[in-house]
Amino acid sequence: MIKYLIIGVLIMNSCSKEYPVPSANKKPYEMTMHGHSRIDDYYWMRLTDEQKSKEPYDNQTKEVIDYANLENDYTQMSLSHTKNLQEKLFNEMVGRIKKDDETVPYLQNGYYYYNKYQDDKEYAIYCRKKGTLDAKEEIILDANQLSEGYDYFAVGRRVISPDNEWVAYSIDTVGRRQYSIYFKNLITQETLDYSIPNTETSIAWANDNKTIFYTGKNKVSLLSEKIYRHQIGSDFNNDVLVYEEQDTEYYIGVYRSKSGKFIIIYNQGNASSDFHILNANTPNGVFINFSDRVKGHEYSISHFGNKFYVMSNLNAPNNRLLEVNDDKTRYDNWKEIIQHREKVHLLDMEVFSNHLVISERKEGLIGLRIINQKTNDSHFIDFGEDTYSSWISTNREFNTNILRYGYTSMVTPNSTYDYDMEKRQKVLLKKQEVVGGYNKEEYHAETLYASSRDGEKIPISVVYKKSLRKSRPQNLLLYGYGAYGSTADPYFSSTRLSLLDRGFIFAIANVRGSQIYGRKSYDDGKLLNKKNTFYDFIDAGKFLIKENYTNTNHLYCYGGSAGGLLIGAVINMEPSMWNGAIAGVPFVDAVTTMLDPTIPLTSNEWVEWGDPREKEYYDYILSYSPYDQVAKCKYPNLLVTAGFFDSQVQYWEPLKWVAKLRDYWDGENKLYLHMNMDAGHGGKSGRFRRYKEYALEYAFLLDIAGIVE
Repeated sequence: MIKYLIIGVLIMNSCSKEYPVPSANKKPYEMTMHGHSRIDDYYWMRLTDEQKSKEPYDNQTKEVIDYANLENDYTQMSLSHTKNLQEKLFNEMVGRIKKDDETVPYLQNGYYYYNKYQDDKEYAIYCRKKGTLDAKEEIILDANQLSEGYDYFAVGRRVISPDNEWVAYSIDTVGRRQYSIYFKNLITQETLDYSIPNTETSIAWANDNKTIFYTGKNKVSLLSEKIYRHQIGSDFNNDVLVYEEQDTEYYIGVYRSKSGKFIIIYNQGNASSDFHILNANTPNGVFINFSDRVKGHEYSISHFGNKFYVMSNLNAPNNRLLEVNDDKTRYDNWKEIIQHREKVHLLDMEVFSNHLVISERKEGLIGLRIINQKTNDSHFIDFGEDTYSSWISTNREFNTNILRYGYTSMVTPNSTYDYDMEKRQKVLLKKQEVVGGYNKEEYHAETLYASSRDGEKIPISVVYKKSLRKSRPQNLLLYGYGAYGSTADPYFSSTRLSLLDRGFIFAIANVRGSQIYGRKSYDDGKLLNKKNTFYDFIDAGKFLIKENYTNTNHLYCYGGSAGGLLIGAVINMEPSMWNGAIAGVPFVDAVTTMLDPTIPLTSNEWVEWGDPREKEYYDYILSYSPYDQVAKCKYPNLLVTAGFFDSQVQYWEPLKWVAKLRDYWDGENKLYLHMNMDAGHGGKSGRFRRYKEYALEYAFLLDIAGIVE
């Protein structure tokens, strides 16, 4: 835990709600690119991982940590009058969670696997039963025991050996997404006395049950760049490097095909992908390239029998489905099964012995298409609602006619179904229980369609409590993301009920940068089209105002990570449109970060945002970069959250942004920073602790809205 290093004192008056505003030292740092110079007064806030972890701290580290702590103190003191409300919100949120709970078991290689939660314990217990659910329970891992002594704890993947005797599992105890791999014998219950450090979560077992393949990370850039072969029980320092990615725009990892025949290395850029395969019976063999790498070609593969199914965007922006023999996998041998369609986007697939399941999006909604592999007949599952989310769930067995899928909507809790693909019958296995009671009929969900300034359709998913819906404008929280092709499908949240039950409307705007209408929606919201993301979000907000759902005194916005960039951009462009905003772990210093490939993940991101080392991209990114576009104006009330060990958005981006905003802040609205000093991109770990941060965010919104209970 980061210790508080006090170099200044905040003078507090317990009878006053106003506290001295933190102020950071300015140390001008000039950066010049393409003949253009920028002065960054807070560049000094950037620390290396070594500086953060090495004690005693040097002077720079002390100054950075002390400033972050002063901002945290200011936030806590300024919102201290909401302490009771935060506690009430927290208790509401965790009170809706079933304390003793289990996931739906799935069958894999003769065992049923499931996770369970007990009482008020923060972490899962991973279990299995052999052959039948009536068999004796075996505990694979108890994360509650493993987490003892750590402020942050996360279990990554847990991968069982083909003979069911070993589990290889990964653990992160910092929040930096740098995992260590451990090995436990499930027969003797003994864990080997070593771990492999600085890895990703991807692990694959060979068929000899003693060889694994894993992914090593670059310690500075945090890029996954090397695949190693390891024999359990041996010195990992002698592990064999079997693949090294030379292109820093790619992430890599390794997995075992569902069929068990192949070990597969994936190479994934933001706009291209590639694969290398190895027969799992010959772990000492050489990985073979699946097909030649082509820039802009993204595809995925699934093995079945003696062939691979390939979902590819080559000459098909919304993807098409092909197949190829597993001994001749080059592109020239691919045979088309489902052709490209302009209004249908193929997203995912699952292979069974008799059926092929395709997840595809049409008119913004995901459908699950079942194809009989013998007859080629196909049909879709009927979900019974007009606006929803569906997805292919955990399906580890080939020889079954049962598809496991998930389903939710803005008013329907997360549900797990088994679907008989032959009989076309579905069985509800589990619906998320909302403790204390939840009546779906008390809430209303709908999809609205706004028009963007250039005529594109913007879907807005809306939910509210019927009894609290007013004819006049009311408080409304608008969420957006709009990057990487990630689409925010309608979903249920028991946490969200704490807002809905206090009269808030919640809305999701699927802006460009997502893939709500296929690949075109994504391409129209990235690179030199990125501003469409911000324009769409603003236009969605204006539509909600025009339709009398809300007004500028009651409109709030929220986004995290790349969605935090969205929030930073729109409050610069339209500061008076919002009463409040929350920017979670926001990517706001876009130009400086994208110019520096030593910063984690930067080189992978050039195909998303553009490479500002080229002037065209430099000028364009600069024109919207929230940190660079800060101006003297009356910004909305703003809460910024951050994680000191964030591996995705480095902590100094939100920290610098808040410091600069304070210089330019005009008016009486509030600016707060909450930096978690013990966590990374996802905030606190654990089943319940994370809701402390949700409670803070909600209390911030409710306080601005004048709601005290």
